[in-house]
Amino acid sequence: MPKYKIMYIVIGVICAIAIIIGIYVQFFVQDQDKNNLILPTLNVLGGDEQTEKTQEEIKAQFMGLFTNQFLLENNSNINITKLDNTKDIVYTAYESHEQNENYEVDIYLPVINISADIPINFNNNTQSIFANKAAEILSNQNTEKTIYSVYYTANITGNILSVAIESNLKVGNNPQRVIVQTYNYNLLTGEEVKLVDLLASKNILRSDAHKKIMDVVQKADDNAKKLLESGYSVYSRDLTSSIYQINNINTFFLGKSGDLYVIFPYGNNNYTSEMDVVWFE
Repeated sequence: MPKYKIMYIVIGVICAIAIIIGIYVQFFVQDQDKNNLILPTLNVLGGDEQTEKTQEEIKAQFMGLFTNQFLLENNSNINITKLDNTKDIVYTAYESHEQNENYEVDIYLPVINISADIPINFNNNTQSIFANKAAEILSNQNTEKTIYSVYYTANITGNILSVAIESNLKVGNNPQRVIVQTYNYNLLTGEEVKLVDLLASKNILRSDAHKKIMDVVQKADDNAKKLLESGYSVYSRDLTSSIYQINNINTFFLGKSGDLYVIFPYGNNNYTSEMDVVWFE
């Protein structure tokens, strides 16, 4: 068949379909529904529709932030008194990468280089939780093979310095433990930043934030129960716990693009790698 005839046939079919749709809309769709009519669409680009990110994708996104770097972008000129003027506001104070028959370590320990009481307290907390454990491992005090890593991420968004430290600990046959600590500091006021402050800056109601948090935790708990029924060992969440109340949440991180991550790292107090991460864009 000649190509021009095929072209006429295709055009005719398209016109016929358009006429049929027009007649349907005219006679079968009520006036008040015409603006709500949804017709099938053709994805000419062949891409997938955007969907809400899964919890595993959000966790991976959060863990991908730990590059052991301090990011400073679009920051106003805030006057900061440093502990060491030759160093950045956050820098790697100690680094170790060793492996032998007793341990494997991959450690980047940060210091907040600000001469003020709150940042110094943050550094003392890092020392007691992460640095002391590293010293213990490197001095061969553990009788079982130990695998230990410490990574961090830090940035300034507006006038907020946000730092997060994450460590993985595996001792012998014990379950892997993941610990996450975060520090949030207002460079203008010299005060520790609370979660309610960041929610307010993003125009998020506390009730909406709490609902989103409980939705994420509830779904994670439901999935854990399914695994438990299948014979797997899982971490059990207490949905009535006060740790999910906004005023009691201290582990959160403000990304350089303004993304807010609220983290529930259950390994902070238990031998587990389980955590829930709630992401507010």
